[in-house]
Amino acid sequence: MAKNRLRKWIRVIHRDLGYLCAGLTLVYAISGVAVNHVQDWNPNVKIERFVHEIGPAAGLSAEEVLQRLGQPPTHKSTFRPNRRTLQVFTDGSTFTVDLPTGQVQQETSSTRPLVYETNFLHLNHAKKAWTWIADLFAISLALLAITGLFMIKGRKGLSGRGKWFAGAGVALPLFFLWLYL
Repeated sequence: MAKNRLRKWIRVIHRDLGYLCAGLTLVYAISGVAVNHVQDWNPNVKIERFVHEIGPAAGLSAEEVLQRLGQPPTHKSTFRPNRRTLQVFTDGSTFTVDLPTGQVQQETSSTRPLVYETNFLHLNHAKKAWTWIADLFAISLALLAITGLFMIKGRKGLSGRGKWFAGAGVALPLFFLWLYL
């Protein structure tokens, strides 16, 4: 009787904790894939590059360059890395002007929706109370793993084929630690 009561509580805890963790698991899954491929792309920011021609621009001010580009004439700052080049910085764009030719390279950046926010949480940039949420989530995942081991009994459970899958789940990270360290 006590064994059945324990099994019932294991199922209840596993089920309800699983529902609670579903949303958090999606946040960490999306961010985890994005962060794992950071060497291939910037998961937080989307950068686009455009080339424009405005004609010779020697002697033009930053405001005049922006007007020729059809942009609002306000900018944050400018920089002259050399005599040929003027860089104009606006909100969300950088314009690099080759003054003699008038060729302008524009680079814009914007945050990637959803991915930026999930990375913000996953990498715990928020700190404060989110740290406790993240810790509770990690503990909840451990409880889900433990209760999951005992959900099914018999030959399909931990005493049967389950032990092989559970063993593989432990062996896989150990193998890669051995391989890389």
